[in-house]
Parts: sequence; structure tokens; C-alpha cells
Amino acid sequence: MSARRDELLDRLIAAGDPERAPGQQAYMKSDLPFHGVRAPEVRRIAKAIAREFPFENRDDWTGGVLEIWRGATHREQRYAATDIAIHKPYQQWLDADALPVVEEMIVTGAWWDHVDALAANHIGLMLRQAPEVIRPVVWDWATDDDMWRRRTSIICQLKHGEETDLDLLTHAIESSMDSTEFFLRKAIGWALRQHAKVDPVWVVGYVDRWTEDLSGLSRREALNNVG
Repeated sequence: MSARRDELLDRLIAAGDPERAPGQQAYMKSDLPFHGVRAPEVRRIAKAIAREFPFENRDDWTGGVLEIWRGATHREQRYAATDIAIHKPYQQWLDADALPVVEEMIVTGAWWDHVDALAANHIGLMLRQAPEVIRPVVWDWATDDDMWRRRTSIICQLKHGEETDLDLLTHAIESSMDSTEFFLRKAIGWALRQHAKVDPVWVVGYVDRWTEDLSGLSRREALNNVG
């Protein structure tokens, strides 16, 4: 185990609250236990570790992130791996070559807390930085058998604002529109609600056009902030 991971574990354990941990685990329905560390403190620790134990190159970054992710004994360790992976100096490496790393984290994370962070932040950034490679992958994920790849395809543009690729967004939404999965219906509504912040007219028109096909949950979420 690397000095980086050793130090991360020591700091998470020191910051943990054993009385808080069982409630976190129950809320997240997690097989992994929690240390009992609040999310802001996990982020603070992760940033400090990334700063104090810098990666020397891409291979070091890949190996270091996956060492923490794969070896996690508590859920906050995976949160930290996610935060460390996108620490500002390493964002340059979130490109096409990073896809196997992030995809592994999405598929093995397989729950909304992990997937949502990786989709909106990591895949979203990768889509900007290497669209020629990442866009076709995300397009295919929209019809993947894995629900979490599909959710990623729907919400990966949450931070793209006016630069949202509407062809990609609508393909992702329409590929899961008939699904009864809560997490896909919620994702559709969330993606539309977020885009309504920059183009409410388009979102209202889209919901009207597909009103018979969208679930009630998706419609309500989509129009939640539209006046």
C-alpha cells in the first residue's frame, strides 16, 4: 500500500465519527461501511492528499486513483478517489485515455452517489476535452444494458449550459424514456431541469412534445423551476 493511501486512510479514520457511520451506511444502502466523515471534510482531506502526494505522471495518476478505489474498505475512500482524480492539476489527464479508469469507477460504483459525481464532473469534462472519442461512447451508453452507464449518458452534460449537445441529450433521454427504473426517470427530469436554466422555452416545448411518453416523475422534475 502506497504512502498516499496510508495517509488518506489515517486522516479519514481520524476524522470519522463511529456513531454517525451506521446511519450513513443505512442511508446509502452500502455494502461498504463508512468512517463517519461528512462530505465536505472528505473533500478537504482528498484535496490535501492530492496536493501533498502529487502524481508524477499519467501512469502514476491512473495507478494511484485505482489503488484507492479498488482497495477501499470504507465508502469515503472511494469518494476521495473520485475527488483526487479530478484535482485541478490532473484534469489534463481526463481525456480519451482515461476512459477505462472512469468507466470502471462508474460500473463498479453502481450507485447514485458515485455515478452522479463521475458523470457530471469526470465524463462531462472528458466530453469537452475529447469529444471525438467520448461522444460516441456516451452515445452508445444511452442504450447499454447497464443502468449506470445509461444514467451517465443522460446527466453527463449537467454543467455544459448553453454548450449542451442537444442531439446527444435527446438521444440519451429518448433511449430510456420507456424505462420504469427510478434512477433513469429521475435522471431524465434532472437533465431537463438543469437545461431549463439556460433554455426554458426549449425544455417546455420538449416536455410538451413527449408528454405522453415521459413519466410523471420526469415531467415534474423537468418543469420544477420553470415559471
